[in-house]
Amino acid sequence: MSSYLVLARKYRPSTFAEVVGQGHVVQTLSNSILSGRVAHAFLFCGVRGVGKTTVARILAKALNCSGRAASDPNPCNKCSSCKEVSSGTSVDVQEIDGASNTSVENIREINENIKYPPAGSLYKVIIIDEVHMISINAFNALLKTLEEPPPHAKFIFATTESHKVPATINSRCQRFNFRTISINEIAEG
Repeated sequence: MSSYLVLARKYRPSTFAEVVGQGHVVQTLSNSILSGRVAHAFLFCGVRGVGKTTVARILAKALNCSGRAASDPNPCNKCSSCKEVSSGTSVDVQEIDGASNTSVENIREINENIKYPPAGSLYKVIIIDEVHMISINAFNALLKTLEEPPPHAKFIFATTESHKVPATINSRCQRFNFRTISINEIAEG
């Protein structure tokens, strides 16, 4: 019996080169990886389904990829780090649903965990999807860590409602606005 796989997952991009319709985001992130000057926090904004979480996962893989060539920003998708991120089993890359983990306690746990060096990667990467859903107190708890992050910490926040993210958080992130992808771009991709 074959296993069922949702088409969106089957065809989800696994490298920056495969991302459709977000050339401005991909180019900037690729340049920062190649130059070794990667921000400690990112805010990915845009409507549902434009690639925010996908690009966050690709970035997390690229940052920790042990098989990536120095001249290529794309993750190899073959090393153990890339495979662990893809399967969701990496201890150094955590993906958190902001809608389900809204409390200050959830953020305090992240703050405590991020202090320690990564287990087997270069960076600890925290991806918070739908970050606008966390409480104001949780945002305040996150603020100190964003102001003075450990050198091994990277944060990637994704939101469909950027106006709900406090200015104090927004100003400490490199912001990317993901644009709506046209039907022609999808068909060509």
